[in-house]
Amino acid sequence: MKYDVRKVRNIGISAHIDAGKTTLTERILYYTRRIHTIHDVKGKDGVGATMDFMELEKERGITIASAATYCEWQDHEINIIDTPGHVDFTIEVERSLRVLDGGILVLCSVGGVQSQSITVDQQMARYKVPCIAFINKCDRSGANPFRVIDQLKEKLGHNAVTIHIPIGLEADFNGVVDLVAMKAIYFDGDNGEHVRIEDIPEDLFSEATQRREELIDEASMFSDELTEAALENKVTEDLLVQAIRKATLTREMTPVLMGSAYKNKGIQPILDAVTKLLPCPSDVENQALDPDSNDAPVTLFSDPEKPVVSLAFKLEDGPYGQLTYIRVYQGTLAKGCSIVNVRTGKKLKVGRVVRMHAHQMEDIEVMPAGYIGALFGIDCASGDTFVAPGIGLSMISMHVPDPVISLAIAPKDNKGEVNMAKALARFTKEDPTFKAYVSDETGDTIISGMGELHLEVYVERMRREYNAEVTTGMPRVAYRETITRMAEFDYIHKKQTGGAGQFGRVAGYMEPITEADFEFENKVTGGAIPTQFISSCEKGFKKCLTKGPKMEFPITGIKVVINDGASHSVDSSDMAFQAAARGAFLQGYARAKPVIHEPIMKVVVETPIEFQGPVMGSLNQRRGMIVGTQEEGRMSVIEVQVPLAEMFGYSTVLRSATQGMAQFTMEFATYRQVPKGITDELVKKAAEEKRNVA
Repeated sequence: MKYDVRKVRNIGISAHIDAGKTTLTERILYYTRRIHTIHDVKGKDGVGATMDFMELEKERGITIASAATYCEWQDHEINIIDTPGHVDFTIEVERSLRVLDGGILVLCSVGGVQSQSITVDQQMARYKVPCIAFINKCDRSGANPFRVIDQLKEKLGHNAVTIHIPIGLEADFNGVVDLVAMKAIYFDGDNGEHVRIEDIPEDLFSEATQRREELIDEASMFSDELTEAALENKVTEDLLVQAIRKATLTREMTPVLMGSAYKNKGIQPILDAVTKLLPCPSDVENQALDPDSNDAPVTLFSDPEKPVVSLAFKLEDGPYGQLTYIRVYQGTLAKGCSIVNVRTGKKLKVGRVVRMHAHQMEDIEVMPAGYIGALFGIDCASGDTFVAPGIGLSMISMHVPDPVISLAIAPKDNKGEVNMAKALARFTKEDPTFKAYVSDETGDTIISGMGELHLEVYVERMRREYNAEVTTGMPRVAYRETITRMAEFDYIHKKQTGGAGQFGRVAGYMEPITEADFEFENKVTGGAIPTQFISSCEKGFKKCLTKGPKMEFPITGIKVVINDGASHSVDSSDMAFQAAARGAFLQGYARAKPVIHEPIMKVVVETPIEFQGPVMGSLNQRRGMIVGTQEEGRMSVIEVQVPLAEMFGYSTVLRSATQGMAQFTMEFATYRQVPKGITDELVKKAAEEKRNVA
């Protein structure tokens, strides 16, 4: 098989919940002959879509884990990763975008740019992923793709330019007009597999001509040749495609396509756009860091002959052991070759190299630069870099958000305890946003994650995959403590009980800050505290941050400045100054009016207009602060900020208030001070818990 890196595309499909990502992937696999029958996400046949292979995904009709596959289209090899839409599984989107070169942003022609579309777009921007937009569901009533294009410009700041216009809309949606080729495209056959190209219908010709002029105007900003051709009225299809591609690769333009994945219309043009407009691996500049020269960036080349540099971006525990998803950035990974894990320094031999198609795998001999595949039997963590022996480069890992919700879990019996431990070890290794630990105070096993659904899915997977029956306790919220005003401290630590004594004096002040969790500043002059003990003071202060004196929550947003102190030539030591710093911290903290902060979530509820009143009432009861409402067709979109502590069980309340017609998304927004009444409740509850433990 001849490898041509210019004919490889690594793309991800990401969007808001229910915009049609998995359905689109299913159609792509069908038209590229990877699968021979189409199954729908919530289809009546009970088979479920190819990429949603997990039992839980089939039952719930949602994507939980990102799944990889590959297909071929017109001599191009396309690696696709289908990502989840729910913000609870945001790490799946993060790690996929980290290794992809291009993306398809799927938008619903009725819902438009929704809250999760904004999050996914920010993730694409973080990794500088060029994308094309696909406006799906043009067959639904209320479809308005041009309104969605306006939202792409206003809400996401994209230079969105349409290269399609729909032929009919809603129930009359028949096909699209391609403004680049100036032809009408129809999709015939039972599954839209026969593409019929005809002249543009007369009633659409003037609109198509006008929109093509707009497309040429936008594209000519990026190509002098196209500008000249436009002036002479000699614009060719190739020239226009080249200009659009150039602008797309730099994220200065987002080409917009239209269709309906469910009705099998408009999918083949997406595949054409992927091959013509999105980058191949060599179009994207990838960098690694060189730890030997102070983490200086080193540019990698998609050259299969150079030494190997690759990134493990996802782990999965398969029936045959650990499966490590890997992207090769430089060189070639071959069966039997030796590689080094940069983090551990261990040398490993590659035993088995596979390509993934959802959960099926196909053995391959080599994986050259630019490809995504998987390795077997390699012990590593998510985000590890693998290189050829003698190369000391390390890839930048992905952004991992902090968990916002915790739940206490306990096994029902002894057998469940062993299985629960196995399950937790595996899940925490696979998913960096899922954490598990044993509470020092209560001895409970606590699991933390990105939302209720996230934890619910893992508890369900423990039961199914590990036969571990567990009971869950009330979720715990990640509260924080902080101070509200400046306070001074001056503390002397001395201990004299035979033998070497301890002495250290630390003085200064602490004040609240917003931009960081903790800052330490040394303003000591004249050697009042010897230089070697300054770091001991910082260490002592830092140790106090894990448990606040007020409620034992972690402390954030505090700046400590030391400006004076005293030492003893014999009795001062590292330990003495750490103890003095702890005493000084407690002294200052008590004077600085400490308060408790709670995580505030950005909640977006989409509800039919007739239920708007009850929904807003239910949010107000939960201490919600309405940020804005807007009506989109028959739906009302309410954006609100609500404390996470009030959101437990909200999905059930919302379903019953709206006859199951409303849905909501929730993501972390900020931390804000807890009202006094609720602080008192928390203090009371903590005191009770302590009594029970005692």
